Amino acid sequence: MANTNLTFKIGDIEINRLSYGAMQLTGHGVFGEVDDRENAKKVLQTAVENGVNFIDTAEAYGPKFNESLIAEALHPYREGLFIATKGGFDRTGPNKWVPNGSPEKIRADIEGSLQRLKVEQIDLWQLHRIDPNVDVEKTLEPVIAAVKAGKIKQVGLSEVSVEQIKEVQKILPIASVQNMYNLVDRKWEDVLDFTAEQGLAFIPWFPLASGPAKLEEKIKSIAAAHKATTAQIALAWLLKRSPNILLIPGTKSVNHLEENLKAATVELSDQEFETLSQQ
Repeated sequence: MANTNLTFKIGDIEINRLSYGAMQLTGHGVFGEVDDRENAKKVLQTAVENGVNFIDTAEAYGPKFNESLIAEALHPYREGLFIATKGGFDRTGPNKWVPNGSPEKIRADIEGSLQRLKVEQIDLWQLHRIDPNVDVEKTLEPVIAAVKAGKIKQVGLSEVSVEQIKEVQKILPIASVQNMYNLVDRKWEDVLDFTAEQGLAFIPWFPLASGPAKLEEKIKSIAAAHKATTAQIALAWLLKRSPNILLIPGTKSVNHLEENLKAATVELSDQEFETLSQQ
């Protein structure tokens, strides 16, 4: 289970597994504009300069501001840069997230993302949440239409169970699943294993959760042995956990970004991996 293979293919694009999530480049509560727009652009540009070729965003981040920021910082996009976005949330204020899977909302989100990202085709469009109040087949109708029209290349899901993935797979092919997962919170272990079996990308959000004191002590001692940060060890554990994991740690700091990307150079031993895996 070594993390020597640091790429994963989505479609015809070879993705560097240590990539970047842009959610933090927004205002307080993932709402409104980022405080320092020039710094935010610098973070995005530095990520790409350092080999990141997968950037994760969403219509709901801002909402809308985050996608526009990415286009302003990086368009025209470097060849091979893969941008994933999401739709299906109403934002009524800071830290407020209301699932909306109505076909009208999904259609508007897709069209809006195309415009804001300045692309004719979205590399990966993910349903941010399955709306319990809307039949998922109805929710996906505009997604299927957008795929057929060439507006979406690949489709993914977020925060879903194995059963929900299987249900959607009967309707259209899935390329990725984005669920919360980290050293501390492994609720979606079965989903990770299922995606690995299926050859789907698994994109854990909130990959850098800090754990209980006992786990933190383990991380600190292993970090000291590798002359690494605790964040780098947490990311290295995820890279070693499964070869289909794509990491999207987010930050507003260029220094933290560069630090996170160095996690790819940390090679945990099998013993260290097992020590961290025991909760």
